[in-house]
Amino acid sequence: VQLQASGGGLVQAGGSLRLSCAASGIIDSINLMGWYRQAPGKERELVAHIFSSGSTRYADSVKGRFTISRDGAKNTAYLQMSSLKPEDTAVYYCKVSTYRNRDYWGQGTQVTVSS
Repeated sequence: VQLQASGGGLVQAGGSLRLSCAASGIIDSINLMGWYRQAPGKERELVAHIFSSGSTRYADSVKGRFTISRDGAKNTAYLQMSSLKPEDTAVYYCKVSTYRNRDYWGQGTQVTVSS
């Protein structure tokens, strides 16, 4: 099982980034794909997730700025981040949950927003 996350980097406040998470080697059907983030000294928190049905959920702090999408055929989730703020700086982790309630985490990708 492998979750390959990419797309992080350094961007100025107000800029945009697009994260990708490609899942491979998962035998069970994927129910949920999502992104979490963890800033230094803080707990990991949900950013957004998307169900296989297309239903989405966002943290209040990113609503209207971030958009999660999913390509079911490719088992890939995307997080389009716009109007980035310095407080969005964190390591972003991809998470996949299957219908058999198995969870898998990606290795994390750093997002740094400069003011």
